[in-house]
Amino acid sequence: MKLSINKKLVYVAMSGGVDSSVAAALLKRRGFEVVGVFIKPWQPETGSFCLWKEDREDAMRAASALGIPFKTWDFSKEYKKSVTDYMIREYKAGRTPNPDVMCNKEIKFGLFFNRAMKEGADYIATGHYVRIKRVNSNLKLVIKDSRKLPITNYQLLTAKDKNKDQSYFLWTLNQKQLGKCLFPIGDYIKLKVRKIAKKFGLPNHDKKDSQGVCFIGPLDMKDFLQTKIKTKKGEIIHMDGRVLGAHDGVYYYTIGQRHGLDIGIGGGPYYVVSKDIKKNIIYVGSNKDLFSQKMKLISINWTNSTSQSVDNRFRKSVINRGFKVNVRVRYRAKLKKAVLKKNGELWLKTPERAITSGQSAVFYRKGELLGGGIIL
Repeated sequence: MKLSINKKLVYVAMSGGVDSSVAAALLKRRGFEVVGVFIKPWQPETGSFCLWKEDREDAMRAASALGIPFKTWDFSKEYKKSVTDYMIREYKAGRTPNPDVMCNKEIKFGLFFNRAMKEGADYIATGHYVRIKRVNSNLKLVIKDSRKLPITNYQLLTAKDKNKDQSYFLWTLNQKQLGKCLFPIGDYIKLKVRKIAKKFGLPNHDKKDSQGVCFIGPLDMKDFLQTKIKTKKGEIIHMDGRVLGAHDGVYYYTIGQRHGLDIGIGGGPYYVVSKDIKKNIIYVGSNKDLFSQKMKLISINWTNSTSQSVDNRFRKSVINRGFKVNVRVRYRAKLKKAVLKKNGELWLKTPERAITSGQSAVFYRKGELLGGGIIL
């Protein structure tokens, strides 16, 4: 592709929604050479799915209205392997995964990012509600001729629209990726984004926000899992030992769940407090039984570590006294003060409700996303 002089090339992941379409529009207005890319996902072939075809048409119409090139990249096989199969494995193991986190890691900022870079893009962009800031760290990087230069660090910040902020799903990103990413709508509230879309003449300016699993769309998780994991009858037991009812498989239930339990006696409400996968037992209790202050994290990633020196700063802090952070243990949950220990244990200052294995614990400090990990 022949570029205009001094223009930077950016590939925009256009999902068909208003957010990614406005991202493309804003970048074009800023003088970038913009290419829209629709990522074909994997979707179930039954029911009301194959929504990707409608989404692709919406993305194509938006690109046409903006006068930008448009591509379709088929990542359906990779999506099924990296996201869908992962999700099913996690449920089989008794955990409750977050497929949106894995979708961002493996698809948008994995396959899409890498292919865009290979095709010569200077940046990629998405319609995420998040902001990025380039700063120079106080730490110095020593190079071969003994000069010391400041380290360029990219900070991932929460969005201006706190109700739409999506930083929680991006804790797996690293500095290499952040240096090549643009998030044009992070400085706008949703209402303003729709007004901008209408101003640009985008045909999807009033399209409803997508709901459900990343790319797949609305999904009854239990119905979906029952097509992948065989039902297996088991007991629902109260924490005091009473057998209260039966269930059709521990895999279909998550910690904190209240509805969908086959309990025919009074005395509730009852909530799923824990699960015994081997014995196929669901243990229930009251809401107060769901609160705890301690969890173990795996696969910890520091989004803002720019070099081994910065990474060592975090490690040293964790080893010596624990690293103080604010943490969010599920999307939209309130931030909690916590201390991360060297062994991956995270201690909350105050109890949190329904800490769930498989979900993400994401670290923040003063509006900056520091990183995160998966709750074991």
